[in-house]
Amino acid sequence: MHKIDMPAGAKEIIEELNKHGYEAYIVGGCVRDCLIGRSPNDWDITTNAKPDEVKAIFRRTVDTGLEHGTVTIMIGNDGYEVTTYRVDGEYEDHRRPNSVEFTANLKEDLRRRDFTVNAMAYNDEEGVIDIFGGIDDLEKGVIKCVGNADDRFDEDALRILRAVRFAAQLSVDDGNGNRRPFVIEEKTREAIIHHAPELAYVSAERIQVELTKLITSDYPEKLTDAYELGITKIILPEFDLMMQTEQNNKHHNCNVGMHTIAVMQNVPADKVLRYSALLHDSGKPEVKTTDENGVDHFCGHQEKSEIIAQQVLRRLKLDNETIKLVKKLIRYHDFGIWGDVSYKSLRRFLAQLGSEYFDQFIKIRFADIMGQSDYQREEKLERIKWIQEAYDVIIAQNHCLRREDLQINGRDLIELGVKPGREMGELLDWILSEVLENPELNDKEKLTCMIKKKINN
Repeated sequence: MHKIDMPAGAKEIIEELNKHGYEAYIVGGCVRDCLIGRSPNDWDITTNAKPDEVKAIFRRTVDTGLEHGTVTIMIGNDGYEVTTYRVDGEYEDHRRPNSVEFTANLKEDLRRRDFTVNAMAYNDEEGVIDIFGGIDDLEKGVIKCVGNADDRFDEDALRILRAVRFAAQLSVDDGNGNRRPFVIEEKTREAIIHHAPELAYVSAERIQVELTKLITSDYPEKLTDAYELGITKIILPEFDLMMQTEQNNKHHNCNVGMHTIAVMQNVPADKVLRYSALLHDSGKPEVKTTDENGVDHFCGHQEKSEIIAQQVLRRLKLDNETIKLVKKLIRYHDFGIWGDVSYKSLRRFLAQLGSEYFDQFIKIRFADIMGQSDYQREEKLERIKWIQEAYDVIIAQNHCLRREDLQINGRDLIELGVKPGREMGELLDWILSEVLENPELNDKEKLTCMIKKKINN
């Protein structure tokens, strides 16, 4: 029998419900994660007790979803969602049931869940309750719908994307001592292809949560499954265009989409970095030209990609800070590509980028190179190394990179007779430009002399 080490709070809730004559189990993702050695984020509990019966037993409860039978029980500082066994009514909008009915039957509750690996329950007395073969599918590394796949996806279209997300997040031993991501069972795949257009009914916020989990997983390349199954056609058509755009030049050995996948694989699983990698070349399909020798060029793709990234991320309801940083990294991701970098140009670049984002820039630049062909790869990596070393010198010597780093400020300019407003801003920008060119000028006395000359002229 599989033994799961539950947190004390979950065990206490189950034991207390049992004492009062009710069934109770941990259920869903926490059971799945424990069986494959992952640490669960949440410990959800299911019971045949009705919400009002649950509330009568426990002193500290929060009404978090009574219409769906969910009560949160507080044990210390931890909250545990306890949900009554239920059967969902008819689905009309591919998002939510028209009604929810409570049931006394655990099997009926598990039957309504999305995938077999998420349809297991557990308590210490009975062990794992696995009616639909979830353990077997975990061992095989398979994502399969509970019951009829068409019914499951017709109920909630988001499950279509969740299937790919779980396949990307979960992995299994491939028999040779290596890990591989899960695969989607064939009938489930067929149903996804049929139901993919129904994702149009799902809110952008829900889509974004699943897409973010997918691309920040250990296997972001599973996005190609989403493409092959017709999912990205609905939620990310920009990726379809990338997959259909070839790159016939020495620097590339695959289409824009597969290059994008390689870049995502080569950056850490961070939301900003993965979205930057995903969209860094999204403008290439629009700017592609082919010369008389059949060589493809993508001039201006950085600017076009930045515009597209903003459109995509706003459509997906990403937060403003993420959008701002992703756009910045995309705009400058090709800096130093031709090796024409000096200390002067690097300081100017850092002034535009923001030196605090240099580490993310380097990660994207490195990943971009590793996702290209091996043509001139060593030379490209040497340029990155030089840029990193030059950056370290600039930071160590405390070179001025922002207005705030200048040894003179607005108050000093007012004392010199400069009025606040546009004139002052333009003057500060001019001073910064001069200092970026020559860091030794960042001395209050020198800057004061320069300003006086500038004003008198």
